[in-house]
Amino acid sequence: MLMTTEDGIRLSYHDQGDGPPVLLLTGTGAPSSVWDLHQVPALRAAGFRVITMDNRGIPPSDEGAAGFTVDDLVADVAALLDYLDATPCRVVGTSMGAYIAQELALAHPRLLDAVVLMAACGRSSLVQRVLAEAEAELIERGTELPPGYRAAVRAMHNLGPATLADDDLAADWLDLLAASDDGGPGVRAQLLLSALPDRREAYRGIKVPCHVISFEHDLVAPPSAGAELAEVIPGATHRTIPGCGHFGYLEKPEAVNRELIHFLRMDFGAVTTGASVTRTRAERQA
Repeated sequence: MLMTTEDGIRLSYHDQGDGPPVLLLTGTGAPSSVWDLHQVPALRAAGFRVITMDNRGIPPSDEGAAGFTVDDLVADVAALLDYLDATPCRVVGTSMGAYIAQELALAHPRLLDAVVLMAACGRSSLVQRVLAEAEAELIERGTELPPGYRAAVRAMHNLGPATLADDDLAADWLDLLAASDDGGPGVRAQLLLSALPDRREAYRGIKVPCHVISFEHDLVAPPSAGAELAEVIPGATHRTIPGCGHFGYLEKPEAVNRELIHFLRMDFGAVTTGASVTRTRAERQA
């Protein structure tokens, strides 16, 4: 389904089920369909209304060839939630989707019940920023890398050691990654946004209950970065899922889904500062 914002941007979305609404936000270059295999069925079975969307830059949403900012992506999400009468909403974001969710929590807290931030950080490393800018430059130049090389690099960047060491699993991933294209101007714009500036001080102002989920072998947003993010957001909690990389929600879906559902089922109606969902330090590091 499509909706058009007041600024004329068309956004593609799916709205399934009944119950408390949960919106899932994808990472850089990813379509909303990445949620369909594991997270959408689990959340629907748990009694949630599940909304997915293709961020600006990912067809059939408008590509945004002229470029866009993270504020534009935040405004798109806010417009969709209002359009669907899905507020207050629980929002789950991974990678760039987590960045959008973090900024949404700052700009539009009234729209949210709670936020889950997966593969998230409050600032990107120098290497991550350089890599994102270099990949964006490849798209701008129209450079076409051999599909096998591109797939292997993406696999090593996003998957955990156990997956990479299993040739059968790795072959499936390589086929999938090789079949995806390099992306166009919309993906280029997302890449340039995916490397966060240092937003730690700003995130001290987030008042929405937040739970940060890191993945043990994530090279993009390592557990130390997730813990650092949770420390600056008042009342935020943190959990690391073992044995997976940046695509942890696809590598270890059962563990991730259990963590999501446990947090999303909390009663956020009485929460005002996020303190009521704070765990002890031992629980946060368990």
